Amino acid sequence: MVDLKTQYDRIKVQIDQSISEILGKSSFINGPDVKDFAEELSKYNEVEYAIPCGNGTDALQIAMMALGFKPGDEVIVPSFTYVATAEVIALLRLIPVFVDVDPETFNINPEEIEKNISPKTAAIVPVHLFGQCANMDAIISIANKHNLHVIEDAAQATGATYSFNNGTKMKAGTMGIIGTTSFFPSKNLGCYGDGGALFTRDAALAERIRMIANHGQKVKYYHDIIGINSRLDTIQAAILRVKLKELDRYCESRVQAANFYDQKLSELDQLIVPKRIKRSTHVFHQYTVKVMGDNRDGLKNFLHSRGIPSMIYYPVPLHQQKAYMHMKNNKSKLSVSEDLCQKVLSLPIHTELDEEQLTFITGAVTEYFKK
Repeated sequence: MVDLKTQYDRIKVQIDQSISEILGKSSFINGPDVKDFAEELSKYNEVEYAIPCGNGTDALQIAMMALGFKPGDEVIVPSFTYVATAEVIALLRLIPVFVDVDPETFNINPEEIEKNISPKTAAIVPVHLFGQCANMDAIISIANKHNLHVIEDAAQATGATYSFNNGTKMKAGTMGIIGTTSFFPSKNLGCYGDGGALFTRDAALAERIRMIANHGQKVKYYHDIIGINSRLDTIQAAILRVKLKELDRYCESRVQAANFYDQKLSELDQLIVPKRIKRSTHVFHQYTVKVMGDNRDGLKNFLHSRGIPSMIYYPVPLHQQKAYMHMKNNKSKLSVSEDLCQKVLSLPIHTELDEEQLTFITGAVTEYFKK
C-alpha cells in the first residue's frame, strides 16, 4: 500500500546526514530540530503556532485537555473514521456522539451534526477523511451558532487546502480553534516512527498546549497544570524537516496516481471512484472506491491473488464497535456509515507508484469485473 523504502532511497543522503548530525550532538529530546521543524511547519500551514507532540492521538487528547472540557461533556464525531478520534474522548470521560457522514465524500455530514447538538455539546471534531477537507463553511457556521469549539482531525489531509465561500483559503488543520495531525509513516508527511502536531492561532492556547504536552510545566520542575508526556523526538523532527520540503511533490504524485485511477476505473459500472469537491483540494492519503453489489470482498481476494494489496478503511463504524456500544447513541442507525463499511476498498496510492504499476493494478480490477 505504501512504498516507504523507495521513498527513503530518493532522499537517503539528506535523511542520513540529518540523523548523523543528531547522533553526533546527542540532542535526542527537544533538540534544536524540534523547534526548527515547528517553525517550518507553521510557515507551511500559514498558521501562527505549530506545536509538535508524540503522535496524532496525543494531539487530539491534548487539544481537548487544553480547551478544558469536563467529564460528561459531549463531543460530536463521525462514526466512519479511525478509532483514535473517539478514543481520546472516552479516555477523558467525555461522551463521543457519533453522527453519520456524507455518502459521496465520506466526511461528516453537517446536517447530522445539527440534529445531535444538545445542551451538553462542547465541540465538533470534523475528520478530513482520506485527504479531502470536510464542509468547513457549514461546520464553522453551526459551531458559531451554538457556541461550540471545532477541533480538526487533519491526520489524513496534511497539505490539503480549503476554499471558503468568501474566497478565503486555509490549510487543513488551521480552520478550527485547534487542528491536529499525525506523522505516522504512511501519512503524506510521515516520519520513521510516531509523531504528531497541533495548530492554533491563539497565543495563550498555544502556550497551554505546550505545557500540557510537557508534564504541565513551563519551567522545569514547576507544574502549573496537569499534563502528559508527549514529545516529538529530535530524530523524527529532523526527518520531517527533510520531508516537509518534499510534501507538495508527494501530494502531487498522489494526485497524479488518483487521476490515472479515475481515468481507467470510471468506466466500470460496478465501481464508484472518489468524489472530488470544488471547495477542497484532495491530497489522496487513500484512494477509496465504493464497490457495488456483493463484489467488494471478491475483488479484494482477486487482487490479493495477483499480488496487489488493498485495504478496507473501515470494516466497522465506531458506533458499532464493542468498546463504544454503551455510548449515548449506540443504538442509532447510521445507515451511510454502515453501508460504506460494506462497500469501501482502498487501492495502493503513494509517492512512488509508476505508470507500469498503475496499469497492472487497474488492469486487474477491470479483469475481475469483466471475467
